[in-house]
Amino acid sequence: MQDVITIVSGLPRSGTSMMMSMLEAGGLTALVDQIRKADEDNPKGYYEFEQVKKIKEDDSWLDAAKGKAVKMVSMLLYNLPSDRNYKVIFMRRTMTEILSSQRTMLERTGQGTDVVDEEMGALFTRHLGEIEQWLAAHKNFEVLYVHYNNVIADPVHYAHHINRFMNHSLNEEKMVQAVDRALYRKRSEQGQNDSAAPATASDDAADQEKIEEQLKALGYME
Repeated sequence: MQDVITIVSGLPRSGTSMMMSMLEAGGLTALVDQIRKADEDNPKGYYEFEQVKKIKEDDSWLDAAKGKAVKMVSMLLYNLPSDRNYKVIFMRRTMTEILSSQRTMLERTGQGTDVVDEEMGALFTRHLGEIEQWLAAHKNFEVLYVHYNNVIADPVHYAHHINRFMNHSLNEEKMVQAVDRALYRKRSEQGQNDSAAPATASDDAADQEKIEEQLKALGYME
Protein backbone atom coordinates (compact mmCIF):
# COMPACT_ATOMS: atom_id res chain seq x y z
CA MET A 1 0.00 0.00 0.00
CA GLN A 2 2.97 2.34 0.49
CA ASP A 3 3.51 2.69 -3.27
CA VAL A 4 -0.19 2.91 -4.11
CA ILE A 5 -1.81 6.31 -4.56
CA THR A 6 -5.39 6.47 -3.31
CA ILE A 7 -7.54 8.89 -5.28
CA VAL A 8 -10.99 10.07 -4.26
CA SER A 9 -12.77 11.17 -7.41
CA GLY A 10 -16.14 11.98 -8.91
CA LEU A 11 -18.10 15.04 -9.97
CA PRO A 12 -18.01 18.19 -7.84
CA ARG A 13 -20.54 17.98 -4.99
CA SER A 14 -20.77 14.18 -5.14
CA GLY A 15 -19.38 13.56 -1.65
CA THR A 16 -15.64 13.53 -2.35
CA SER A 17 -14.83 15.77 0.63
CA MET A 18 -16.83 13.51 2.93
CA MET A 19 -14.93 10.48 1.65
CA MET A 20 -11.59 12.21 2.19
CA SER A 21 -12.70 12.99 5.74
CA MET A 22 -13.63 9.35 6.30
CA LEU A 23 -10.30 8.07 5.02
CA GLU A 24 -8.35 10.57 7.10
CA ALA A 25 -10.35 9.71 10.22
CA GLY A 26 -9.69 6.05 9.51
CA GLY A 27 -5.94 6.62 9.56
CA LEU A 28 -4.95 7.33 5.95
CA THR A 29 -2.93 10.52 5.49
CA ALA A 30 -4.65 13.06 3.23
CA LEU A 31 -2.52 15.05 0.79
CA VAL A 32 -3.91 18.57 1.21
CA ASP A 33 -2.51 22.09 1.30
CA GLN A 34 -5.33 24.10 2.96
CA ILE A 35 -5.20 26.73 0.18
CA ARG A 36 -8.92 26.42 -0.48
CA LYS A 37 -10.50 27.30 2.83
CA ALA A 38 -13.64 25.87 4.37
CA ASP A 39 -16.77 27.86 3.58
CA GLU A 40 -20.55 27.58 3.67
CA ASP A 41 -20.50 24.98 0.90
CA ASN A 42 -17.89 22.80 2.62
CA PRO A 43 -17.80 23.81 6.30
CA LYS A 44 -15.40 20.97 7.15
CA GLY A 45 -12.99 21.85 4.35
CA TYR A 46 -12.40 20.87 0.73
CA TYR A 47 -9.51 18.45 1.28
CA GLU A 48 -7.81 19.70 -1.86
CA PHE A 49 -4.25 19.91 -3.14
CA GLU A 50 -3.86 22.72 -5.68
CA GLN A 51 -1.16 21.00 -7.72
CA VAL A 52 -3.70 18.36 -8.71
CA LYS A 53 -5.19 20.86 -11.15
CA LYS A 54 -1.84 21.05 -12.97
CA ILE A 55 -1.55 17.29 -13.50
CA LYS A 56 -1.47 17.67 -17.30
CA GLU A 57 1.63 19.87 -17.16
CA ASP A 58 3.33 18.57 -14.01
CA ASP A 59 2.86 15.21 -12.33
CA SER A 60 5.96 15.37 -10.11
CA TRP A 61 3.76 15.86 -7.02
CA LEU A 62 2.55 12.26 -7.35
CA ASP A 63 5.69 11.12 -5.54
CA ALA A 64 4.38 12.86 -2.42
CA ALA A 65 1.02 11.09 -2.84
CA LYS A 66 2.33 7.54 -2.41
CA GLY A 67 0.64 5.85 0.52
CA LYS A 68 -1.76 8.78 0.90
CA ALA A 69 -5.20 9.89 -0.31
CA VAL A 70 -5.66 12.80 -2.70
CA LYS A 71 -8.82 14.30 -4.15
CA MET A 72 -9.16 14.72 -7.93
CA VAL A 73 -12.17 15.67 -10.04
CA SER A 74 -13.06 12.90 -12.50
CA MET A 75 -12.14 14.81 -15.68
CA LEU A 76 -8.49 14.96 -14.53
CA LEU A 77 -8.12 11.18 -14.13
CA TYR A 78 -7.31 10.90 -17.84
CA ASN A 79 -4.03 12.75 -17.21
CA LEU A 80 -2.63 10.34 -14.62
CA PRO A 81 0.55 8.57 -15.84
CA SER A 82 0.28 4.85 -16.54
CA ASP A 83 3.50 3.90 -14.74
CA ARG A 84 1.93 4.10 -11.27
CA ASN A 85 -0.70 2.10 -9.40
CA TYR A 86 -3.87 3.73 -8.11
CA LYS A 87 -6.79 2.83 -5.88
CA VAL A 88 -9.72 5.03 -6.88
CA ILE A 89 -12.75 5.55 -4.68
CA PHE A 90 -15.19 7.03 -7.16
CA MET A 91 -18.12 8.87 -5.62
CA ARG A 92 -21.57 8.78 -7.16
CA ARG A 93 -24.62 10.77 -6.12
CA THR A 94 -28.14 11.43 -7.35
CA MET A 95 -27.64 13.74 -10.34
CA THR A 96 -30.36 16.22 -9.35
CA GLU A 97 -28.65 16.66 -5.99
CA ILE A 98 -25.27 17.22 -7.63
CA LEU A 99 -26.68 19.83 -9.99
CA SER A 100 -28.64 21.60 -7.26
CA SER A 101 -25.59 21.75 -5.01
CA GLN A 102 -23.38 23.00 -7.85
CA ARG A 103 -25.91 25.69 -8.74
CA THR A 104 -26.07 26.89 -5.14
CA MET A 105 -22.28 27.03 -4.99
CA LEU A 106 -22.03 28.95 -8.28
CA GLU A 107 -24.68 31.44 -7.22
CA ARG A 108 -22.93 32.01 -3.90
CA THR A 109 -19.62 32.76 -5.59
CA GLY A 110 -21.10 34.79 -8.44
CA GLN A 111 -19.88 32.27 -11.02
CA GLY A 112 -21.87 30.34 -13.57
CA THR A 113 -22.23 29.08 -17.11
CA ASP A 114 -24.90 29.40 -19.77
CA VAL A 115 -25.65 25.67 -19.73
CA VAL A 116 -28.96 24.75 -18.06
CA ASP A 117 -29.11 21.94 -15.51
CA GLU A 118 -30.87 19.51 -17.84
CA GLU A 119 -28.13 19.79 -20.45
CA MET A 120 -25.32 19.75 -17.90
CA GLY A 121 -26.81 16.65 -16.30
CA ALA A 122 -26.86 14.89 -19.65
CA LEU A 123 -23.25 15.88 -20.32
CA PHE A 124 -22.15 14.70 -16.88
CA THR A 125 -24.01 11.41 -17.35
CA ARG A 126 -22.19 10.76 -20.61
CA HIS A 127 -18.85 11.73 -19.05
CA LEU A 128 -19.39 9.33 -16.13
CA GLY A 129 -20.07 6.48 -18.53
CA GLU A 130 -16.96 7.27 -20.53
CA ILE A 131 -14.64 7.58 -17.54
CA GLU A 132 -15.96 4.31 -16.10
CA GLN A 133 -15.12 2.52 -19.34
CA TRP A 134 -11.70 4.18 -19.44
CA LEU A 135 -10.87 3.13 -15.88
CA ALA A 136 -11.96 -0.45 -16.57
CA ALA A 137 -9.58 -0.59 -19.54
CA HIS A 138 -6.52 0.41 -17.48
CA LYS A 139 -5.08 -2.35 -15.28
CA ASN A 140 -3.15 0.02 -13.02
CA PHE A 141 -6.45 1.36 -11.63
CA GLU A 142 -8.39 -0.52 -8.96
CA VAL A 143 -11.76 1.18 -8.57
CA LEU A 144 -14.48 1.13 -5.94
CA TYR A 145 -17.70 2.96 -6.79
CA VAL A 146 -19.47 4.38 -3.74
CA HIS A 147 -22.84 6.13 -3.72
CA TYR A 148 -22.93 9.13 -1.39
CA ASN A 149 -26.60 8.63 -0.57
CA ASN A 150 -25.91 5.04 0.53
CA VAL A 151 -23.06 6.10 2.82
CA ILE A 152 -25.32 8.66 4.49
CA ALA A 153 -28.03 6.02 4.96
CA ASP A 154 -25.75 3.27 6.31
CA PRO A 155 -22.26 4.53 7.21
CA VAL A 156 -21.38 1.41 9.22
CA HIS A 157 -21.88 -0.90 6.26
CA TYR A 158 -20.01 1.33 3.84
CA ALA A 159 -17.12 2.01 6.21
CA HIS A 160 -16.58 -1.76 6.27
CA HIS A 161 -16.99 -1.95 2.46
CA ILE A 162 -14.40 0.79 1.93
CA ASN A 163 -12.02 -0.64 4.52
CA ARG A 164 -12.08 -4.00 2.75
CA PHE A 165 -11.13 -2.23 -0.49
CA MET A 166 -8.27 -0.58 1.41
CA ASN A 167 -6.95 -3.96 2.58
CA HIS A 168 -8.44 -3.60 6.08
CA SER A 169 -5.97 -0.85 6.97
CA LEU A 170 -8.46 1.67 8.39
CA ASN A 171 -10.33 2.27 11.65
CA GLU A 172 -13.97 1.73 10.71
CA GLU A 173 -15.43 3.21 13.89
CA LYS A 174 -13.66 6.50 13.32
CA MET A 175 -14.69 6.48 9.66
CA VAL A 176 -18.32 6.23 10.70
CA GLN A 177 -17.91 9.11 13.14
CA ALA A 178 -16.66 11.30 10.26
CA VAL A 179 -20.01 11.02 8.42
CA ASP A 180 -22.05 14.12 9.25
CA ARG A 181 -25.64 13.70 8.11
CA ALA A 182 -26.31 17.37 8.90
CA LEU A 183 -24.29 18.29 5.80
CA TYR A 184 -26.70 16.36 3.54
CA ARG A 185 -28.61 19.46 2.50
CA LYS A 186 -29.51 18.89 -1.17
CA ARG A 187 -31.97 16.03 -1.13
CA SER A 188 -33.77 14.62 -4.13
CA GLU A 189 -37.33 13.42 -3.69
CA GLN A 190 -36.83 11.06 -6.63
CA GLY A 191 -34.28 8.87 -4.89
CA GLN A 192 -30.78 7.83 -5.81
CA ASN A 193 -31.69 6.24 -9.13
CA ASP A 194 -32.78 9.45 -10.81
CA SER A 195 -30.45 10.71 -13.51
CA ALA A 196 -30.37 13.11 -16.41
CA ALA A 197 -31.56 11.93 -19.79
CA PRO A 198 -28.69 10.63 -21.96
CA ALA A 199 -27.15 13.29 -24.17
CA THR A 200 -27.91 12.95 -27.85
CA ALA A 201 -25.15 12.83 -30.46
CA SER A 202 -23.31 16.14 -30.63
CA ASP A 203 -19.90 17.76 -30.89
CA ASP A 204 -17.68 15.94 -28.38
CA ALA A 205 -15.18 18.78 -28.25
CA ALA A 206 -17.93 21.31 -27.57
CA ASP A 207 -19.43 19.08 -24.89
CA GLN A 208 -16.08 18.68 -23.16
CA GLU A 209 -15.59 22.44 -23.26
CA LYS A 210 -18.94 22.95 -21.51
CA ILE A 211 -18.03 20.45 -18.79
CA GLU A 212 -14.60 22.01 -18.28
CA GLU A 213 -16.14 25.49 -18.10
CA GLN A 214 -18.43 24.28 -15.30
CA LEU A 215 -15.55 22.61 -13.46
CA LYS A 216 -13.42 25.74 -13.72
CA ALA A 217 -16.26 27.91 -12.44
CA LEU A 218 -16.58 25.57 -9.46
CA GLY A 219 -12.83 25.79 -8.80
CA TYR A 220 -11.86 22.20 -9.66
CA MET A 221 -9.88 22.87 -12.85
CA GLU A 222 -7.72 25.64 -14.25
